[in-house]
Amino acid sequence: MARPYWSGQIQISLVSFGVKFFVATEAKNEIRFHQISRKTGERVKYQKVSASAAEQQEQTGGDTKASDRVEKDEIVKGYEFRKGQYVTIEPEEIAHLRVPSKHTVAIEQFVGLEELPPEYLEKPYFVVPENDTQTEAFATVREGLRKSKKAALGKIAFAGREHVLALTADEDDDLRGMMAYTMRYQQELRDPREYFNDIKKVTVADDSLDLAMELIKRKTAKFDASKFVDGYEVALKELVDAKVNNQPVPQDEPVAAPRGKVVNLMDALRKSVGSVGSDGETKAAPPAAAKKRVTKTAPTEEKQGIALVQGTPAKTAAKGTKAATKKKSA
Repeated sequence: MARPYWSGQIQISLVSFGVKFFVATEAKNEIRFHQISRKTGERVKYQKVSASAAEQQEQTGGDTKASDRVEKDEIVKGYEFRKGQYVTIEPEEIAHLRVPSKHTVAIEQFVGLEELPPEYLEKPYFVVPENDTQTEAFATVREGLRKSKKAALGKIAFAGREHVLALTADEDDDLRGMMAYTMRYQQELRDPREYFNDIKKVTVADDSLDLAMELIKRKTAKFDASKFVDGYEVALKELVDAKVNNQPVPQDEPVAAPRGKVVNLMDALRKSVGSVGSDGETKAAPPAAAKKRVTKTAPTEEKQGIALVQGTPAKTAAKGTKAATKKKSA
């Protein structure tokens, strides 16, 4: 198991227990790019130098001197309180900041899970008891959250800031841990009215809404994360493989601008509902052979006495042929 990202106490009134947080996500990208010099084909590396040395190098066009380089252990954080003047902050000073939530998450309130706006949720963490002696209190609180369908809200400090934290329990009783989500502050979210207020108000027709609801109903299914794959990563892999093997590079075909009449919303909804079965699966278009068979089932000339030839009934065409023959013989 990986090392915990954070360890501390969860405190609810007079109840407290030790927990460990583990980051719940990881990068799975297989394609990683390096920066390469187009001229030499070598990897490009960056060196940290002082601002004055960088300006001098830019003016003279000379190379960076070893004396101009700044080593990692020589770098500290600095806050510019006046133009060109900085106050330096040592790592030890940051480590000893007086922030209670560095060690303890004090639960301030509980809210219904449905009250948590998705746009506020930021990053997920797995939460487990610190040790076996903490499990009873941990399990009791977890079960309370699960049955009440509530989230516990508090604050936690790590990664250089204090976060709002939502602590939740999964509905699956076999998952005995809890989930924690860091949340964004309200001032971090832009005002949606700046973007939504200009949308034209329209009246939704009842029949259109009924069809839309039916389409949603047919396409509704239990969420399965394994069904979703990063198509961009797949395309990148194809591109890299093609270049490594000196094969033609696959390219996206330009999408042609739609022409002709605008598709009627009702027609589009009806066709969409018709293309989705009651099981939610999209029906495949019938193959050409099947369409041909359908055409064959139509009444034949022997049964109906009519067949279409370039949009003209065969009998009419035959009459015209006979008349032309009589005229020619005369």
